[in-house]
Amino acid sequence: MQIPPRKECLKMLVDMHMPEHIQDHSKLVCKVALLLTDALIGAGVPLNRPLVTASALLHDITKSRSFATGENHSHTGGEYLADRGFPEVGHIVRQHVVLDAYFADEAPTEAEVVNYADKRVLHDNVVPLADRMAYILQRYVKTPAHRKMLEHVWSQTEKLEQRLFSHLSFSPWQVGELIDDR
Repeated sequence: MQIPPRKECLKMLVDMHMPEHIQDHSKLVCKVALLLTDALIGAGVPLNRPLVTASALLHDITKSRSFATGENHSHTGGEYLADRGFPEVGHIVRQHVVLDAYFADEAPTEAEVVNYADKRVLHDNVVPLADRMAYILQRYVKTPAHRKMLEHVWSQTEKLEQRLFSHLSFSPWQVGELIDDR
């Protein structure tokens, strides 16, 4: 498995002309993902920390160009990374908006951690799921069918939050505080 180190991930963000505010978002998503990963590993959940780090940092790798092209940035981000020799990272990046399968494995997965971490970060702030959902519905909904799909994803994300935190000694409401302490 090829996983780009943090320094290479940060270079990729610059090379893709990612605006500073999206880089800041990606770095905070990574902090949230690593907080969860470290705590889950401590609770006995087998996770690959370098894979989470790279996937979280690179989850929006094609987001800035998607503004001009209209492409699905989660899919093209996954393809971009797979084409560069990082298929496992690309697989997780492709799922950062919608997971291929929810709760497919007995234990939480790297894709679930990155997906959830992204849903807790609005721009460069850690927020409750409800705040992020309100923003997504306002900003991205285009049709009633799209709204229904996003509401279903959100229902699954609420269940994902329960799944992740059932292994942890802190609550979802403490994530922002714990990130500030890092």
